[in-house]
Amino acid sequence: MTVALAGTAGFLTARLWWLLLRPAFAAPVLQRENYRGHLVATAAGVVLPLSLLLVEAGRALAGAAGIGDAGGPPPARVVVTLVVLGMALVGVFDDLAGSGDARGFRGHLASLARGRLTTGGVKVLAGAAVALVAVAPAAGASLGRLLADAALVALAANVGNLFDRGPGRAIKAGSGAFVVLAVVTAGSGALTGVAVVAGAALALLLDDLHERVMLGDAGANALGAAVGAGVVVACAPATRNLVLVVVVVLNLAGEMVSFGKVIDSVAPLRALDRAGRVHRGGTGGR
Repeated sequence: MTVALAGTAGFLTARLWWLLLRPAFAAPVLQRENYRGHLVATAAGVVLPLSLLLVEAGRALAGAAGIGDAGGPPPARVVVTLVVLGMALVGVFDDLAGSGDARGFRGHLASLARGRLTTGGVKVLAGAAVALVAVAPAAGASLGRLLADAALVALAANVGNLFDRGPGRAIKAGSGAFVVLAVVTAGSGALTGVAVVAGAALALLLDDLHERVMLGDAGANALGAAVGAGVVVACAPATRNLVLVVVVVLNLAGEMVSFGKVIDSVAPLRALDRAGRVHRGGTGGR
């Protein structure tokens, strides 16, 4: 399966999931105020891991029937699947139980120092564990490589979350990063799992832009981590090290400045960020 075909499969599968699950997302437990104070269904990002699982199940059946690769997914797709499932799981917990009273690594660590583990703190710790388990096959016997690749994936997940502060922003950033990765790697076959996730995210873009859903941490973390995992499975160690530096810088910047304010201050970024948005009723903002 090519990267383009995998992306298309992810898009169509996610649209199917969303059409079937839309009534469930109207439940009061999933309603949250967005950046303008309008009530929107959160955690819609669970559609991403659901789509990836369905596509991988279809590929397993096809392989067993003699169509495509038999014997289960290759290591690259296993890494991506573990990352996406794990990050979505810890993300949806934060979406449903998080209070938002502590933000950023400093806020969660400060709460932990006072003896209180926030849901965001759980996400940090469990997300690091997910990254370590998932990238271990790609890292081999090197402890340094394992720590570097796990940090890349975990921090990429948090970058996705940092962009999830406005309609469609995380999806635009995540899908854009995936396109760059696919071009740089000449459409590496190792990226087909990531392509499914990126395609699934794009299937929610219109609803996100129209303020009908929010990806939530369940989706933003999974999308960011999937792109990070794509770097791990498709790029050479030197490239992975470079990307690690980039995501470290972005995370440090996110502790000090608002990405939204930076985007609003740069005209081309502001235009891209606001493209396609359709505001609905409600007031307020961040």
